[in-house]
Amino acid sequence: MKRGFQIVSAYQAKGVTLPKRQTKQAAGYDFAAATDFTLPSIWKGNFIKALWKLRRLKAKHHLTEQDFAQIDKTLKPSLVPTGVKAYMQPDEVLILVNRSSGPLKRRLILPNGIGIIDADYYDNPTNEGEIFVQLINYGLFDYHIKKGERIAQGIFVPYLTADQEETPQAERSGGFGSTNK
Repeated sequence: MKRGFQIVSAYQAKGVTLPKRQTKQAAGYDFAAATDFTLPSIWKGNFIKALWKLRRLKAKHHLTEQDFAQIDKTLKPSLVPTGVKAYMQPDEVLILVNRSSGPLKRRLILPNGIGIIDADYYDNPTNEGEIFVQLINYGLFDYHIKKGERIAQGIFVPYLTADQEETPQAERSGGFGSTNK
């Protein structure tokens, strides 16, 4: 087995589909949501209030640390479960990217542009290697993702390492964002 996808145990027999390419020449495997999921609009809640306060700064109204904390919480991306894990060779990575229709039709984006799934994320002890898609809804309304709706695409690619690199000795100890840095 070189590379591919499997359903994580929590979603076995729940109708989750494995990512697949839609055409012969497609590079990306479409990932779908494992459950219905409501992605809130960033324009609701404290974000609008924060913009209003920023506008009034000219009138010497300043944002407090608490204001910034509330704004930051509002802008936090949501993690949409896929119910899928990916296996690959040690010198490969799965790159998650926006579907071209995501921003245009649905106003959904990956906040950092891409997601990186390392080979050692597969079967990690924290979450079995389940892939979650980080999404932000910049549309005016909440967006209701339906189970099975395609939300991102993944592309397997090889990567290179630097000459004379001191090879890291650490083993993955957890799931999503496990290095905590």
